Amino acid sequence: MAPPRSFQAIRVVFLTILTVFVALPIFVMITSSLKPLKDVTGQFRWIPSGLTIRPYIDIWKTVPLAHYFSNSLIVAGSATICSVIIAIFAAYAVSRYNFRGKRVFTVSVLSTQMFPGILFLLPLFILFVNVGNATGIPLFGSRLGLIITYLTFSLPFAIWMLIGYFDSVPKELDEAAMVDGCGPLGALFRVVVPAAIPGIVAVAVYAFMTAWGEVLFASVLTNDETRTLAIGLQNYSTLNDVYWNQVMAASLVVSVPVVAGFLLLQKYLVTGLTAGAVK
Repeated sequence: MAPPRSFQAIRVVFLTILTVFVALPIFVMITSSLKPLKDVTGQFRWIPSGLTIRPYIDIWKTVPLAHYFSNSLIVAGSATICSVIIAIFAAYAVSRYNFRGKRVFTVSVLSTQMFPGILFLLPLFILFVNVGNATGIPLFGSRLGLIITYLTFSLPFAIWMLIGYFDSVPKELDEAAMVDGCGPLGALFRVVVPAAIPGIVAVAVYAFMTAWGEVLFASVLTNDETRTLAIGLQNYSTLNDVYWNQVMAASLVVSVPVVAGFLLLQKYLVTGLTAGAVK
């Protein structure tokens, strides 16, 4: 039965308002990144009187944006790879084997998602400083410490997602692979992992997005040498002025990897999240 026309009209109006609400800040960001600084700080205009690509050139000179970009790429990429690898083994063990403490482990993984991340800021700071003083391993102010931090955030969700996805893969496939001569690891990488690609991609995208745009922990646990993109944007402000056109341009540049990755992997992301959530 088709919905009444009044409902369709209300839906169209609601979706139109929602689209305008979402698209308006993006439009302002794009137009502001193409304006000279005086036009951004002066009287606001919806339609710029003149366009320039100068802010996109200056962003690489005003601050070491390329260095911040490489820091973010290394940190987010490393955290994503480690999260996916560890989550695959952990989820496979929980999904396929019965062992002592299995229920406690799964409940602990889920319970970590109940606490706000800011509660871990001071404990991680103290832990990194003390470990560095005791062992000489530089965790505070290093990319390694930031990778470990983001791993603690993305790993529980990754394990929980992949447990649900691995449960949807019939165990008979594992048994058939073992009959053909594969061991547990062979069955995992030759049978289960190929069948769970959408879930793995969803976990990887989530882990990368979590690490790429994080601000709070990066502002405390990094220094000038290990600063990431999200914190590097603050350097476009000075005591006398803020280069708003360069801030907008740099924000768009920062968003490109995440948006491009999401668009390319959207099909896998939706399928993986749906399958993992249902199980």
